Amino acid sequence: MPTIRDTSCESHTMTSLLDPAILFFVFGICAGLLKSNLDIPLPISRFLSLYLLMALGLKGGFALAKSGLTLEIASSLGAAVLLALLIPLLAYPLLRRLVPGWDAAALAATYGSVSAVTFITATQYLDQHQLSYGGHMAAAMALMESPAILLAVLLANRLRREQGGAQAGHSLRALLHESFTDGAQMLLIGAMLVGLLTGAAGQAAMQPFSGDLFKGMLSFFLLDMGLLAARNLPQLHGISPWLMAYAIGAPLCHATLALLLAKLLGLSAGDGGLLMVLAASASYIAVPAVLREAIPEARPALYFGLSLGLTFPFNILLGIPLYLQTAQRLL
Repeated sequence: MPTIRDTSCESHTMTSLLDPAILFFVFGICAGLLKSNLDIPLPISRFLSLYLLMALGLKGGFALAKSGLTLEIASSLGAAVLLALLIPLLAYPLLRRLVPGWDAAALAATYGSVSAVTFITATQYLDQHQLSYGGHMAAAMALMESPAILLAVLLANRLRREQGGAQAGHSLRALLHESFTDGAQMLLIGAMLVGLLTGAAGQAAMQPFSGDLFKGMLSFFLLDMGLLAARNLPQLHGISPWLMAYAIGAPLCHATLALLLAKLLGLSAGDGGLLMVLAASASYIAVPAVLREAIPEARPALYFGLSLGLTFPFNILLGIPLYLQTAQRLL
């Protein structure tokens, strides 16, 4: 029996790596490393990102319309918010030993927030292997994006006071408004509401858009992300090996924390696995955009380079099958 289980795990991992979307990501990395002039224009890349969020929100809304609000859904959402607060609070003291306070706060926010593309890729893995999960996990992703940013800004403001500087920075009210009215996040939530209100009829009407096109669009977007990841690898030059180890070790630790929480709450394998993926992911879009304004003292090359250059490729190529297979075995 153990031999059969090990063979199954290897088969799942190989199937994931041979998925067209993942192979396009690998191709993008190779093209970027070879300094090819292959490029996805920024407006197209932006459109692909918005399309994926809209399709994901619709899928989540349709699933919620079918299942309704249950205790497991409430537990999953509560666990997501708890992890979004706990991860940056645990990360900051550790990172302070490796980098200055500004960088520690920025990295804590980056690794405490989430990556929508990592989450979307994980849902494709579950669909491919016919593993069920709740549409409400898209809402969990939306809830996990902002808490880490708010905590990082509070930590940065405390550092400014300790150093006797002006209490510069964003007011909490302005930051909350910026976080919750972010266009991508609003599109995700709005699409989820549309899916929830229209239910089965809406799902049938939108199937060509949110179903049939989804895989191709994800493949195109991951090609662009592969190119971007490869072109950001030079930013890692001169970075401490301990920080590079953190970029790989932190996702594994955060996923383990999510697994323990999912086990405690009795979440299903699909929902628990996606919670692990969310906890293990790091933001490379929303958080860096906010941090450049809110914590200008931090080094973008550090938090952007680590999250996009190391953590994102690790999660896409190896982390997702590892987290979801672990959830299958233990939840």
